[in-house]
Amino acid sequence: MVRRPLSRLAVILAPVWVLSAAPAVAQPADAPPPPDSGLVTTAPQPPHIAPAPPEAPVAVAALAAPDAFTTPVRPTGLPPDLWRGTSLQVVQAVLPLLAERPLPPAAAALARRVLATGAQGPDGAAQADGLVAQRAQALMAQGDPQGAAALLARAPALDRDPGLARVAAESALLAGQDARACQIEQALTAGREDVYWVRLRTYCQAIAGQGPQAQLSFDLAQSQAPDPVFARLMGAKLAGVGSPGAPSMRNGLDYALSRNLGLDLSQAKPAPAVAAALVQGDPADPKWDVSIAPPDVAGAVQAIAAGGPLAAADLERLLDAADARDPKARARASAAALLSEPFAEPLGPSLRARMAGLTLPEGKAPAGRNLALEAAAAERRTGETALLALWTCAQAGSSELAPADRARIVRALRRAGLEADARAFALEGLLGLK
Repeated sequence: MVRRPLSRLAVILAPVWVLSAAPAVAQPADAPPPPDSGLVTTAPQPPHIAPAPPEAPVAVAALAAPDAFTTPVRPTGLPPDLWRGTSLQVVQAVLPLLAERPLPPAAAALARRVLATGAQGPDGAAQADGLVAQRAQALMAQGDPQGAAALLARAPALDRDPGLARVAAESALLAGQDARACQIEQALTAGREDVYWVRLRTYCQAIAGQGPQAQLSFDLAQSQAPDPVFARLMGAKLAGVGSPGAPSMRNGLDYALSRNLGLDLSQAKPAPAVAAALVQGDPADPKWDVSIAPPDVAGAVQAIAAGGPLAAADLERLLDAADARDPKARARASAAALLSEPFAEPLGPSLRARMAGLTLPEGKAPAGRNLALEAAAAERRTGETALLALWTCAQAGSSELAPADRARIVRALRRAGLEADARAFALEGLLGLK
């Protein structure tokens, strides 16, 4: 009687047991339970990438402004830093001299090389007035009219710069390009009242057949600044009759007017700058005839002309001659030794002492310029060295350079890297010794 309730309870719980056990029965018997690591798994994170650094700003070098020297005229072999460190004041002092005074062959060749080189000019050159005109005029005066014309053809502001326009007009007249000169005059917008432009206008109107206008311009020019030579030539041109007299070659305008009148130009003595500007073809470097060297300097001349070093024995022979009793012979040999020594083999103590004992007097160049020349050469300021040397040459004028001045120039040019020019100066001096 006691067991019946338990049986009834088992019957009631049996379906519940079956339902709760069903999932376990459905699993394979040998499947192990998943490991319980105790960790919560999440989706993998992307690797950390550091942000790219900001791009560095692009460095932009400011280009130097074009100046009076950046335009090349012809290849010269001189470096693009020719004017590095050069004083603008030296340039402004020397260029006008080179524009007015033709130089001896070695100096003229140096001037042409320096002035024909395209290189960034000295500091401040881009702001300085008149340098392009002076550079072109100097090229003409030193025998490179084609180079001057090439420079002027690329010169800006020709119509607004009367000084530059005048050089361009003169260049055209000397080249026989009258139409080009008249175009320059007509395009000019500043300084047209200057008497030069009034005279050129007279010429342009006369050759264009504008007689009445030319007569008015002629009268105006003569009222401003009477010029008997221009009056004689232009008076004959306007009248169409009578003798104009002798030709004139004072400048490009006189030359063009004399040529237009059919005058014999061989009867006129050209101004030195005009004569140099009438050179035909490209300028040539001077040639030195070593065969005419006197015996006492022949060894030095041949060695320097060949581009080699001077043997110590050749220098010693010159020093022996410098011990002569005759003052003239002593001065000649001393000058030859000083001109040759920069190209000699290294000197020993004895030869150095003998060089120091030479009694050749100082030259004519002022001491300040000599010191500046030595400093420029020591610091390899090539352009400044050349200009300081040319300054002394220009001031010597038609007379020969003093031997001491020439010797100092030879040494400075060689030290500054102008080897060919140094040898040219030395050869010119040795072959010209008296």
